[in-house]
Amino acid sequence: MHHRFGFLLALSMTMTAEMVPMVAMAQTSSSSATVSPPAPSTADLQLKAIYEAEWPWRMKEMARLPQTPDAPRGGADDHLPSVTPESQQRRYDYWAAALKKIDAIPADQLSHEEQINAAVFRTWLWQQITEIKYKTYEAPLNSDTFFWAGLNPRTPFSKVEDYRRYLGRMRDIPRFFAENIANMRRGLKRGYTVPRVSLEGRDTTIEPFTATGTDNPFYTAFANMPSSVPQADRAALQAEARAIIHDTLAPAYADLLKFMRTEYLPGANKNIAAYSLPDGKAFYQDMIRRHTTLNLTPQQIHDIGLKEVARIDSDMKKTMQDAGFQGSFAEFLTFLRTDPQFYAKTPKELLSLSAYVAKKMDGKLKDTFNLLPRYRFTILPVPDELAPIYTSGRGGLESCLMNTYDLPQRPLYSIPALTLHECNPGHSFQAAYALEAPKRPPFRQTTYFSGYGEGWALYTEWLGNELGIYESPYEVFGQETFEMWRAVRLVIDTGIHAMGWSRQQAIDYLTAHTALAPRDIANEVDRYIAWPGQALAYKLGEISIRKLRAEAQAELGSKFDQRTFHDTLLTLGSVPLPTLENEMRAFIAKEKARQANAS
Repeated sequence: MHHRFGFLLALSMTMTAEMVPMVAMAQTSSSSATVSPPAPSTADLQLKAIYEAEWPWRMKEMARLPQTPDAPRGGADDHLPSVTPESQQRRYDYWAAALKKIDAIPADQLSHEEQINAAVFRTWLWQQITEIKYKTYEAPLNSDTFFWAGLNPRTPFSKVEDYRRYLGRMRDIPRFFAENIANMRRGLKRGYTVPRVSLEGRDTTIEPFTATGTDNPFYTAFANMPSSVPQADRAALQAEARAIIHDTLAPAYADLLKFMRTEYLPGANKNIAAYSLPDGKAFYQDMIRRHTTLNLTPQQIHDIGLKEVARIDSDMKKTMQDAGFQGSFAEFLTFLRTDPQFYAKTPKELLSLSAYVAKKMDGKLKDTFNLLPRYRFTILPVPDELAPIYTSGRGGLESCLMNTYDLPQRPLYSIPALTLHECNPGHSFQAAYALEAPKRPPFRQTTYFSGYGEGWALYTEWLGNELGIYESPYEVFGQETFEMWRAVRLVIDTGIHAMGWSRQQAIDYLTAHTALAPRDIANEVDRYIAWPGQALAYKLGEISIRKLRAEAQAELGSKFDQRTFHDTLLTLGSVPLPTLENEMRAFIAKEKARQANAS
């Protein structure tokens, strides 16, 4: 149900040292060639005209700055986007017209690269118009992602002009909130809301932002201004921030808090199934396609999940035996959830283990990839205002968050797998790789498909076994319980939204099959309830990638090189899963032909 405002903007492309030889080879080859590259086809030119016109239009609509080398992080402009029904209809009309134009272009007349561009752009357009068709903007939140959070940066800005744009966005928050509240009231009226059970306690995340002084989280970026901001500008920027927080921003958050507690929470749906929403059956089927880029039915996905659960359950029981545990599987899970040896005593202990695993993985990168990005991430705790209801970790280009709230609910044996997934070589590494990938149209650098991105991150958890990251049977079990967690999602998400499962039934199923802590289990089930279909992308994406790797190993035998396989997959960038499978099979065929010619 959560309506994302589109995408994360990458910074400008940066060439790594490892890319130089490849680029040099390409330049040598082209300079010695006597034949010029073929002129773009009419179909190529037609497609490029559509997406090159859409990009600046999108930037303006979403209050983003054009992608330039000196653009601030995230490319955010000095105001927030409009979310009124009129603005949503305007976007729907534009994107639907663009999709119609693309569908009129003969696909077989496009060059190979433009065929990929068309697949990515067409899929993204369909996602946007589908979200607007169902008016998902009338529920602009879920159980751990909210339109009122994330508007303040995790780390300070580096330039005065970035701070001034930030101040502009702070001033615009009352208008932005008013439009969202009006949309949510329309959702309430027609019975389209986030289910009440998955919103319990989420209103408390608003409270820190109602502070009228420098303890407001929005002021943190001003309190810790870097030396790159001239001393002469700091006092004025800080004074302006304090005034905006006191007079404008904090009152807007206070009004939002009142609305959530007096109107939205009391009026939110009691039923948890997507099928219970307006046009719910079609909505859920489209959300499956929206998040996975696959045309699978709920029953097909449910059956895949049951099969995966049975397979991983067998692996977990073997690992329990490897650990030397004498007792039943249920008793082993209780042991893992309660023995003090598995839990950090301080937040720093948990963060330190994550940092150690990330650094250990650094030493394996040369055996895993040929090309390495320069951009680096940091590891931070989840912000205090979100931590109680937040997931265990989340990674991105600039930072990888680890949840240190309620440490007895954060088992250390899961941290290695979590760090691979969220940080290195999962989301943070992948984001840097995309940032420094070969130059492509801007929309290719910013589009994110969950099946591809989450599939890769889950694949890296499995890869940790191949790379020797896990140091004990308990850490192996942590990886397996995380894989089981994603398999169980296929069963639970479809069970809740299409098959009448209760929240407690979902909690019991997840509890029985994984060693996840009770807090994580409750938060995760509430997330699946609030965000139909999103949790399906992880396992389905990982299944595709592992299947492709198995095919490559079978076809290439001893000549298989995981570095080239991984480079090809990540250099492709985020694409729909059918496109990923087509391109990786083409890579396998090319590698096989090259080997045959070499012999």
